[in-house]
Amino acid sequence: MPMHFRDLGDALEWRARGETLRVEVWGQDAVRVRATPGGPLLDGLPGALLGTAPDGGAAEIKIAEHHATLVNGRLTVRIDADTEGKLTPELGASAGRLTFLSTEDGTEILAEQPAHFWWPGPRLATATGNGHHRLEQRFRAYQGERLYGLGQHTHGMLNQKGAVIDLVQRNAEVTIPLVISDRGYGLLWNSPAIGRVELAETGTRWVSDSARQIDYWITAGQPAEVLSRYADATGHSPELPEWASGFWQCKLRYRTQDELMEVAREYRRRGLPLSVIVCDFFHWTHLGEWKFDPAEWPDPAAMVRELDEMGVKLMVSVWPSVSPASENYHPMLDQGLFIGTEFGPMAHADWPDKGLGAYSAQVAFYDATNPEAREYVWQRIRRGYHELGVKVFWLDAGEPELKPGHQYNLRYHAGPGLEVGNLYPRENARTVHDGLRAAGESEIISLNRSTWAGAQRYGAALWSGDIATDFASLRTQIKAGLNVMMSGIPWWTTDIGGFHGGDPDDPAYREVLVRWFQYGTFCPLFRLHGFRGDEQVLEPAMTGLANEVWSYGEEAYEILAGHLRLRERLRPYVMQQMRTTSDTGVPPMRPVFLEFPGDLGAWDVEDAFLLGADLLVAPITEAGARERDVYLPVGARWTDAWTGEEHEGGRTVTVAAPIERIPLFLRDDARLPLR
Repeated sequence: MPMHFRDLGDALEWRARGETLRVEVWGQDAVRVRATPGGPLLDGLPGALLGTAPDGGAAEIKIAEHHATLVNGRLTVRIDADTEGKLTPELGASAGRLTFLSTEDGTEILAEQPAHFWWPGPRLATATGNGHHRLEQRFRAYQGERLYGLGQHTHGMLNQKGAVIDLVQRNAEVTIPLVISDRGYGLLWNSPAIGRVELAETGTRWVSDSARQIDYWITAGQPAEVLSRYADATGHSPELPEWASGFWQCKLRYRTQDELMEVAREYRRRGLPLSVIVCDFFHWTHLGEWKFDPAEWPDPAAMVRELDEMGVKLMVSVWPSVSPASENYHPMLDQGLFIGTEFGPMAHADWPDKGLGAYSAQVAFYDATNPEAREYVWQRIRRGYHELGVKVFWLDAGEPELKPGHQYNLRYHAGPGLEVGNLYPRENARTVHDGLRAAGESEIISLNRSTWAGAQRYGAALWSGDIATDFASLRTQIKAGLNVMMSGIPWWTTDIGGFHGGDPDDPAYREVLVRWFQYGTFCPLFRLHGFRGDEQVLEPAMTGLANEVWSYGEEAYEILAGHLRLRERLRPYVMQQMRTTSDTGVPPMRPVFLEFPGDLGAWDVEDAFLLGADLLVAPITEAGARERDVYLPVGARWTDAWTGEEHEGGRTVTVAAPIERIPLFLRDDARLPLR
């Protein structure tokens, strides 16, 4: 057996020049690849993969003189020790190069690409100190390749080929390092390190600014199959609670218990469906005390009971930041439960708090990667909210929202900031998930402004952050949401109407709100939120203008109320999709190509989507538009939900879109209660 290769049974290993490269079976049609520039491979580093490989994989390993292969179902991996013996491993930049092939026909689906024929090769590790390296992984580029996923971004692209994506968490910019290609593969960069991915025409490059080893997972298949394998590898989402498929009412912000309850009662008086109402920030005594201020919320337990009688859940905003004025600040500081720093004080952001007047406090953030910190915070949440009956939590600013965001200066329980920084929002969701589980709750969902790979297993929903309030933003959100679906997070929503501004009395904005509400009716989660009116000073007393469905005039109200009832009629269908998602990993809201990968035209659709397999939704995203073109995929017959007109797939049709509705098409013999 050639000395550079080792057959480990379920893994193939190559060693040369001190480097260790291992390819191991990791689920059906999938492998995990790890590489270290020196020393043994490291187990137990933070990542997205579950602790053990999923069932269904089996290795077939063959070793020749200058190369070796591992076959696992539809994926074949080849390691070239050199280039057909023409270069020695000590001299050739191609030494140890990986190629991923279709087992069925031997075609290349992805291959490593050296940066230079001499040095460096496709994998580069540049020391940053203390055993960490700036790591680079290079792959070949393919003309015309389409790439999807990578979380949620505001760049306005569905196909992200040509983009450079920062791997860092920011408000409205969410890192999930899973990319899915139309060439028949999906790749998860299994590292929470700060870095970037470059999807250039000259090559793809993944970069971690400071980490200890290259680690990624790759599987072969069509996009829906990739998402199923990904769920097996990182965890399936639980089934969405039935109540969560209804309408969520929210604004920045209801300042008092009476104000919030009057809104909930008005929905009831009008006979309008309502599933969730939200208590936003500054309801607390001090930031980081995780309890209601009795001056504004005198009897929250009674509030929860009355809402329960209405069939409405109360969702409460929970922040990860702790003011020095909080009763928890010094105990948490003494117990080492905050995110630490390498240089300077503990504070990480300045933020207003009650009792400080016009001044801001230097607030710290609990370390969600620390199990003791998660338990400490949960116990405060339990006493402050859960014991009063609150079971639904909105995890705001969970990137965390650092100012400034100097990741190199942060020290987490899980490791240095540059190595583990993207992990935080997932572990923040885990705080609530594990706490609710321990409290005996079976229905768990949290709403998060940021997330990371694997958070779906903790019941983490995502919303798209603080976004603009115009048609351009709506167009961007449609693509962002579809890429979230392609990133393994099935529960997603936007602030309907956008967040920053919007005048309820402005006819132009009312049109934006109506069209956005129509789109939101068909999103996995259906939620109205926003900070209406002119921007204000950030302070505990802040609030925006009214943001209820009756706040936008009579014409808009009739349309919005009609869509509330439409969503109610669709809820059994929505829940059917959520059960499918939990079982298979295939998301409820789907890019058209996900259902029709064999239709080349479907890959070009960026402004429409499928809810489940049977309902094609074509939102209106232009001011004044009263019709639009809709592409109907090949391989199905499509019925206009409003007119009953039938069309064969494989064509583009122009359809009416009066202000009261958007185009909807039913697939084949599907029947849904739309009208």
